[in-house]
Amino acid sequence: MIKYAIIGTNWITQQFVSAAHESGEWRLNSVYSRSLKKAQSFGEKNEANQYFEDLNSFFSDGDFDAVYIASPNNLHFEQAKMAILHDKAAVVEKPIVENPAQFEQLLDLLKSHPKARLFEAARHLHEENFKIIQKKISEMKLIQGATLTYMKYSSRYDALLDGQEPNVFSLNFGGGALQDLGVYVAYDAVGWFGMPEDVAYFPSKIRTGVDGSGIAILRYPEFDVTLNIGKNKNSYLPSEVYGLKDTILMDNAAELGKVDYIDDDDNNHSLGGQPDANPMLSEVKDFAQVINNPMNSDRQKDYQKWLEISQNVNKLLFNLRQNGKIYFTDEK
Repeated sequence: MIKYAIIGTNWITQQFVSAAHESGEWRLNSVYSRSLKKAQSFGEKNEANQYFEDLNSFFSDGDFDAVYIASPNNLHFEQAKMAILHDKAAVVEKPIVENPAQFEQLLDLLKSHPKARLFEAARHLHEENFKIIQKKISEMKLIQGATLTYMKYSSRYDALLDGQEPNVFSLNFGGGALQDLGVYVAYDAVGWFGMPEDVAYFPSKIRTGVDGSGIAILRYPEFDVTLNIGKNKNSYLPSEVYGLKDTILMDNAAELGKVDYIDDDDNNHSLGGQPDANPMLSEVKDFAQVINNPMNSDRQKDYQKWLEISQNVNKLLFNLRQNGKIYFTDEK
């Protein structure tokens, strides 16, 4: 049983906690929030034992082996660094960090802290339908590109329209569509096709300077992949991977609820199965296998593979932001 802690008490933290509980392999013990009252309220509801509002005390005095970090994007790097320095396993909500320089620093720290682990909570990478698509792509005779769409109106966009600046739409907190929903389709592209040779990003910037939506073009040697992302609008378009005459069709490039393969003769074949009710269940099970089996070479190979994909996704997102001239406050 993994004794773990959480940083942040929002809805996505509750989803992770519920998935961890359902897996039967994790037990919540410690909760950090900038408000001790919030930490206690969340912790008591989820049967935790320790509550902190000071981050240094949390890491020095907290009784846990792993920590789930779901703070604003710009805080991920420093909090993940603290976790590694304290020999913890850090599960960091996507995006894991803001730029490749930060990622490299974390990798260097991991070398001197071999008991620590670093995971990006990119849930769909661990889901069965993601792997089924990956396998089908490898079996297709020819790949001619893909169009991957994930646009979902944010509940915080109304606040922005009212004149506020929510974290997810702020350069101060590493926000924007690319750094949020864009992570999912970036993982699709890197996980299925590898790293592109060249990229271009055409953001539609909003009042705060971040991208409310955007279109990314990823150039591979033989084809292009188009990413359509947005947090200030809804899209119901399916996503597709193009073969010669055959096509993989997804209802949603991030949620992967329904996946079909249309063959050369226009016959439709259903791929995959019904995703878990809690989309984080697959990842918490995978992370537990790595944490609980530090000497198992197969599990540690999985870990290294996820870490490499995470690093490549981070590079891709950074390159797209630079191309789209989106610079976060702490990077200027």
